[in-house]
Amino acid sequence: INPRIIYCSITGFGPDGPYRNRAGYDLAVSALGGLMGITGEPDGPPVKVGVAITDVVTGVMAQGAICAALFAREKNGRGQKIDLSLLETQVACLVNIASSYLVSGQIPKRWGTAHETIVPYQGFETKDKYVIVAVGNDQLWARFCRVIGRPELAEDPRFKTNPLRVKNRKECIDILAPIMKTRTRDEWIELLNAESIPCAPINTMDEVFKDPQVLHRRMLEEVEHPTAGKIKLVGIPVKYSDAATAIRRPPPLLGQHTREILSEVLGYDDSRIEKLVAEGIV
Repeated sequence: INPRIIYCSITGFGPDGPYRNRAGYDLAVSALGGLMGITGEPDGPPVKVGVAITDVVTGVMAQGAICAALFAREKNGRGQKIDLSLLETQVACLVNIASSYLVSGQIPKRWGTAHETIVPYQGFETKDKYVIVAVGNDQLWARFCRVIGRPELAEDPRFKTNPLRVKNRKECIDILAPIMKTRTRDEWIELLNAESIPCAPINTMDEVFKDPQVLHRRMLEEVEHPTAGKIKLVGIPVKYSDAATAIRRPPPLLGQHTREILSEVLGYDDSRIEKLVAEGIV
């Protein structure tokens, strides 16, 4: 065996332990790993995240682990096996929520779009759609109160500091919610951005790919496909100062690069490749 080989193995639960033989999908792991338990409205059932986030983050973890192994090989000349599981990735992704539980022993609640320790830091219904408002400190709170036309709330003894707003969350949100319904989403965003108050529309998918910042940062690309014609793809989020990033070719057809990989990467000659084809292996 080539001692320089780097082999990354991704499983649902790991190669050992009591769950080693269980089948694992993102949905099951997001439930077992606690993500669904903290996702959803406070008075509703646990819900899943809208994308297979555990799968995605595990892939990113694998990428980083492989790069680290490549760097190690440059130093010691040896490859290694990387053991990665969806479950361990999901538990690691609980980050501050897990740390809070481990320190306090208190089981985290579901907060919907809201934040456990910051108020107001959540979504609001407007006259037409929904908007996120992230008032992360007391200075932002004072500016927010001016924007909504209620400057006196900044000095209200129930809401003057964030700990007080957390303590009196229901009273605070009950006051703000009707106010937020008096303007449209875009009107609020214009007013809030003018005062540098973090906010954002809760976009639908079509709105995401019409957003000027998304388009400016080339997160929507078009390429020619050999059978489907011009297709749209999600762009590359990483930009380098010394290298151009772009989608240079479309997704490959089934088996399009098999011969190339067998020949150029593995060093197989034509007769060996033809034997694999004849046996239905490739």
